[in-house]
Amino acid sequence: MMRGKTLRDAMLSAANNIQAQRQAVDALNVFPVPDGDTGTNMSMTIGNSVRELQGLQDDAPIGQVAQVAASALLRGARGNSGVILSLLFRGFAKGLKDKAEAGPADFALALESGVHSAYKAVMKPTEGTILTVARMASVKARQLADGGCAMEEFWQGVLDAARDALEKTPEQLPVLKKAGVVDAGGRGFVVILEGMASVFLHGVMVQGESAGSDPEPVPAAQEYNASGEYETEITYPYCTEFIVMKENERDPLLLRAFLESRGDSVVVVDDEDIIKVHVHTGNPGDALQEGLKFGSLTKIKIENMREQHENRKAMNQPPKMGEEFPYAPVDAGREIGFVAVAAGDGVRELFLDLGVDRVVSGGQTMNPSTDDILCAVQSVPAKYVFVLPNNKNIIMAAEQAGRLADREVCVLQSRTIPQGMAAMLAFEQEEGPERNSTLMTQAMEKVETGLITFAARDSDFDGHSIKKGELLALDGGKLLFTDTNIEKTLIKLTRSLMDKDTGFVTVLYGEDIEEDRAAQLESALREKLPDDVELSFLDGGQPVYYFIISVE
Repeated sequence: MMRGKTLRDAMLSAANNIQAQRQAVDALNVFPVPDGDTGTNMSMTIGNSVRELQGLQDDAPIGQVAQVAASALLRGARGNSGVILSLLFRGFAKGLKDKAEAGPADFALALESGVHSAYKAVMKPTEGTILTVARMASVKARQLADGGCAMEEFWQGVLDAARDALEKTPEQLPVLKKAGVVDAGGRGFVVILEGMASVFLHGVMVQGESAGSDPEPVPAAQEYNASGEYETEITYPYCTEFIVMKENERDPLLLRAFLESRGDSVVVVDDEDIIKVHVHTGNPGDALQEGLKFGSLTKIKIENMREQHENRKAMNQPPKMGEEFPYAPVDAGREIGFVAVAAGDGVRELFLDLGVDRVVSGGQTMNPSTDDILCAVQSVPAKYVFVLPNNKNIIMAAEQAGRLADREVCVLQSRTIPQGMAAMLAFEQEEGPERNSTLMTQAMEKVETGLITFAARDSDFDGHSIKKGELLALDGGKLLFTDTNIEKTLIKLTRSLMDKDTGFVTVLYGEDIEEDRAAQLESALREKLPDDVELSFLDGGQPVYYFIISVE
């Protein structure tokens, strides 16, 4: 039987292993666009659990270890691969719930539960991906457990099955076979299993990168300084945050009621296995003592907001209001609010001008975590919050954030910046949430999106032989053509997106396009468009994409 310490060490080993191999996993991505790649997303997702796992005692029950890891992965999930990974471990934790130790039969059930959770969350599961690799590993686990094998044989068999399933992914997805690679998400999952198996089979933990390695970037939303909210007297000076690892069936609403009697800015988020708490209070000890009635505490943070506020004033450093998301209780008089994900100062300002309350920094190169989006949602004091992910790789994280929020959340399926902008333009103040959801979704469907970026690596993709550095012209996510002349690419792509009914074209130019060059390109494009088409050429300041083109 395996105890909690072994699983804890295995999870830490897995985090170290994917961190060390993240770039190799990134390189398996078939599409050559520079982005927040699979290995990086999976590494940052499981890496979010490291601090909490390290804080567990050696005698922690195996069920508690699994729950701590799963909750941390869920909050730190980035990109579709990270969300799927978090769901696999979330189901895994459910299979081990309340167990002090576990054997092969318990782990087989846990793996099956994880696969079920992941498949259930994906609208259209695709075989030949991480889902397949995890499923085949769980099938083998069940066979081995039913055969009464020993623990070492069990985990070796599970690992071998995952590796075998990974090698077969090119036969299931033609795009992988043509590129001569295995699935990146599946490979990341195998790397994580290999890190765990190193402990299970050999008692050896894979070591992390050296102290001199570059740290992972931390989104600004996680660096929130609570004192930035206040310009007047602070009644409750201590910003207190902690997480309760639930150990009984006490109703979290009782904890909320207690905290509301002792302070303000109270948030109590019940996430099955944990309770996430935030409160401004005059006595943080009372809040912690009450939290202990519901379970053990972790990730405790107490900040003196009066002191922080005075330090800010002394240093003449006003808070960065666009980057910090202080919790706000729901205002009964505010029906609908908005959160959007975007990168680039110009794009951010456009969304704010269109009525978005909070813009989460992120996009193709850095997918925000579930917790980043959750913080933004809960800083909007509305009963109903619309979230615009504006990137297909952020939708799942946004949906997970919606499930954790303490207010109603609707995640619109916006996959591009122009779709998000069109949705905001379609919003009707007099209409309710359901009607606006319909109006905004219909507006998104009428927008054509063009993107111009560069190839991050040599590639043979979808009939195109692509060289590193070449311009890529994309219709949404589909590659139309490549070129080396930016003016020709801009004109050709824009015209290919238009039809006889086109009335508006909006071009957002990125951070790598100088203002003078932008003016020249605007003039060249204007000459090639019909006189009755209105052209707007705006400074988006976005990374990665030289141009984002909206055609309506």
